[in-house]
Amino acid sequence: MKNKILKKLSLVLAKQYTSIGGQAVIEGVMMRSPNAFVIAVRKANGTIRLRRDQWYGLSEKLSFFKKPFFRGVLMMVEAMVNGVVSLNYSANEAMEDELIEKAKKKGKDLKDVKQSEDIDWQTYLTIGFSFIMGMGLFVFAPHALTAGLAHLLDTSWDLDSFTFHAVDGSIKAMIFLLYIWLIGFMPDVKRVFQYHGAEHKSISTFESGQDLTVENARKFTTLHPRCGTSFLFFLIFISIVLFSAIFTLLPIPTNLPKLLQHLVAICFKMVLMFPIAGISYEVIKWAGKNPNKMVCKVVSQPGMWLQKLTTKEPDDEQLEVALASIKTALFLEKKYNLKDSKDKILTREVIDIASLNEIDDMGGELSEFLEG
Repeated sequence: MKNKILKKLSLVLAKQYTSIGGQAVIEGVMMRSPNAFVIAVRKANGTIRLRRDQWYGLSEKLSFFKKPFFRGVLMMVEAMVNGVVSLNYSANEAMEDELIEKAKKKGKDLKDVKQSEDIDWQTYLTIGFSFIMGMGLFVFAPHALTAGLAHLLDTSWDLDSFTFHAVDGSIKAMIFLLYIWLIGFMPDVKRVFQYHGAEHKSISTFESGQDLTVENARKFTTLHPRCGTSFLFFLIFISIVLFSAIFTLLPIPTNLPKLLQHLVAICFKMVLMFPIAGISYEVIKWAGKNPNKMVCKVVSQPGMWLQKLTTKEPDDEQLEVALASIKTALFLEKKYNLKDSKDKILTREVIDIASLNEIDDMGGELSEFLEG
């Protein structure tokens, strides 16, 4: 009787999605659970280097960031910061042999030539530059191209028309697709896409209630409803609807010069990307929590199709790295009871392991990490 109950419970939980997410990095995977932050990187000598730390984000200090819509905005900002930190760290570790050689030539210690993986002024500069480039590529450029096309075709696509923002969104989507498709031909990016697939497979293995082994992870698809690629799709789609509604209800004053009208609209769009991110995040969470509902399947499908561009089938060594990352996050959560900690109690540490079996299995239950 007990086994039947446990089996039934397992099937119910397997339909749920967890509060654990990750990101593919250079030769590795970053995983973040509610209270742990881990980066796993495959070294040139075959070992896996683990950067383990407690996650203590802004929402722990300001509780309103846990509220719906606000949490989506915070998630976007934290994802940018974590992404830069993780990429810096993985780049350092993946290139350590080269850095050692560089240090020898300069007669310096390795630590003197290593780039910092901490959040310093260079990290903030990188984040700021990335944000500006993103806004330029996905806000300014589509808007400018749409305005230019409207002028060239001598149409009536004004800022307060749905057509203008539909064309704007379509151009935005095409730029995004073309960008992803082109970088996918780069060998280094292709490996990152393989680690992206490994990240999804390892999370799906945990969400299915199975042991975190390479054998189990192999069976799962590289696609996942809560992927950042799906988030970007919703960001583009919701922006079309929201911009159309807002600029229709609150049109830009027509007494302004045409160029100034468009500049004001572009600035307004940049500000609106934050609430749009909040809405997109809530849609992702809702679809992830109700994967068997037909409407959620329909909503999630375009994002899943896009993931075919950003994920590739990983090999067993890449799966092992992703599993090491999520398994370490679970280990930290359980061993130090981080969910009940009101303060930061762990200090960052870096360890090397030869295989996945070296990470203690603390028996973290799936039910402890379900999406709220």
